[in-house]
Amino acid sequence: MGRSSVVDARLGDYVRGQWPALVRYATALCGDPTEAEELVQSALVRVALRWPFVRDKDNPDGYVRRAIVNGYLTTWRRVRSRETSVPEVPEAATTADASAGVDDVMTVRRALAGLPPRQRAVLVLRYLEDRSEQETAELLGCSVGTVKSQASKALAKLRGSL
Repeated sequence: MGRSSVVDARLGDYVRGQWPALVRYATALCGDPTEAEELVQSALVRVALRWPFVRDKDNPDGYVRRAIVNGYLTTWRRVRSRETSVPEVPEAATTADASAGVDDVMTVRRALAGLPPRQRAVLVLRYLEDRSEQETAELLGCSVGTVKSQASKALAKLRGSL
């Protein structure tokens, strides 16, 4: 068994075991399950190409998640440059029935979608993924102070919109 097949086996085992969690993570970042799968797939391709440089090959989770965040931020920047602004966002019709819980979830999702990508990434890592400030900073490639300020700003925006 050659060295490359051992490397491939470790990455393959990781992907098989973590695929659902990685897609949930990416979905929380981008808000669309289909886009999330594409985001995870492209991140895994980039990780596979850079596999010789991954320090902790037995636990590549941080490296993979950072690749997902970087891919999300890069994609968002590209899409943002093609978006067209509208003067007002249309109001969503709401009804008070058994779908009230669904309306709440959709309201939160819309509020999250309205956050800048870096703030959204911080909230997803800190509160959905339950990462520490230090881990979040390492995954995003920024300081702990930046994580704190971005989380504070994001939560203030969410409070204002909810």
